[in-house]
Amino acid sequence: MSNAPTDFFARHYGVSPTDLERYLAAALARGGDFADLYFEHQASSSLRLEEGIIKSASQGISLGVGVRVLSGERTGYAYTDDLSPEKILRAAATAAHIASGATATHIVGLSDTPPGRNLYPVAAAAAGDTGMLGKLALVRRAERAAREHDARIVQVQVGYADELRQILVVASDGRCSADAQPMARLSVLALARENGVTEKGHSGGGGRVALEFFDEVLTPEALGEQAAREAVQQLAARPCPAGEMEVVLGPGWPGILLHEAIGHGLEADFNRKKTSAFSGLLGQRVASEKCTVVDNGTLPGRRGSLNMDDEGAPTHCTTLIENGILKNYMQDELSARLTGAASTGNGRRESYAHMPMPRMTNTYMLAGNDEPADIIRSVRRGLYAVNFGGGQVDITNGKFVFSASESYLIEDGKITAPVKGATLIGNGPDVLTRVSMVGNDLKLDQGIGTCGKDGQSVPVGVGIPTLKVDRLTVGGTQ
Repeated sequence: MSNAPTDFFARHYGVSPTDLERYLAAALARGGDFADLYFEHQASSSLRLEEGIIKSASQGISLGVGVRVLSGERTGYAYTDDLSPEKILRAAATAAHIASGATATHIVGLSDTPPGRNLYPVAAAAAGDTGMLGKLALVRRAERAAREHDARIVQVQVGYADELRQILVVASDGRCSADAQPMARLSVLALARENGVTEKGHSGGGGRVALEFFDEVLTPEALGEQAAREAVQQLAARPCPAGEMEVVLGPGWPGILLHEAIGHGLEADFNRKKTSAFSGLLGQRVASEKCTVVDNGTLPGRRGSLNMDDEGAPTHCTTLIENGILKNYMQDELSARLTGAASTGNGRRESYAHMPMPRMTNTYMLAGNDEPADIIRSVRRGLYAVNFGGGQVDITNGKFVFSASESYLIEDGKITAPVKGATLIGNGPDVLTRVSMVGNDLKLDQGIGTCGKDGQSVPVGVGIPTLKVDRLTVGGTQ
């Protein structure tokens, strides 16, 4: 085999193709259907500025390898942060012991799996740089922009973080693939105060990009002003009325509701275990015919995009719901093997210390034909939600509660007063059937999403066009 995929770990840690085959053999020494190795080297840095002072700054490296053995539904997993042969062999023996089975799997000779594409052609990744002064300049620019937006801004916090992750995935079926995955993110929190009332606003963005992104695409000034504007606007917001009403979701980040209330229910592990509200519904209508939802890991530079997933499979654009009909679940290696499906490139993990499982990449609804202005005009009395804070969802039944951090009343077809304290309460599958208008203005988020599942966090993207839901329960304070 060529040394190309193994080059980084061979050059820095002496890991050879012969070593890899030896580790796989140890992992399958007690039987099993499949085994793989996940090598990871992650260089990261971060800065946090508060009240004009750098409160923290760090740079670090994380290194390790995870060994996995699959035997039917049983998974053995072990990891080590020491790449010496004896430690990796010990991890392999542990995984083998956990998943020992009657099946004897032969290791296929390793062969290179070239990436075939580069979704993040970053000339000089931000992560791993020693250029902390350049990063410090970014956070100071964002802080200055937020403070200069309005005299009522009394506090600003800015955070910057980046990483460069080198991964190598080697599997007993012969696959051997590698990737270098950059990531950078800038976020701003602004507090506004007037007459003893304090409100806050958030903004943030980034992706698999270099530092130049923040000069050329999404500037610190834009992020600072965005957070400050939201905080100041909340000072004038009315208490939100409560009750069932028409709700319009703005384009972009409100797609987090789609991610949480719908997306998790379409991950293959939940459906294989029949714990999802969408279990057994392939081919059936689950949404309004206006709804087409995809998970797309192939968008260049996006936060959720990957040349390959954390099992070495290429990512795809997978149609989950097409014109209201459920078409696919998101598959990882294990669920695909157990259900006779093919991996959709959705096997993801937080780090070498975690097992992979089905996770979303960039999940969004495709644009429809309605003009956003016509959608607003169609509402007699309702809520226009354009930004969200936290939320909770029960995967088994799809019930969710989300809090809107920026929302407005719609009265007689016009957006009127800002409101605060709005929460959206509903059931994901049910809400999809009530989508009556879909805008032609699909927008993805700015690059801030992090998804949590079973204690693991991974970066994701979300998006929707402007959507109208005919009836949704709004929890308010009035």
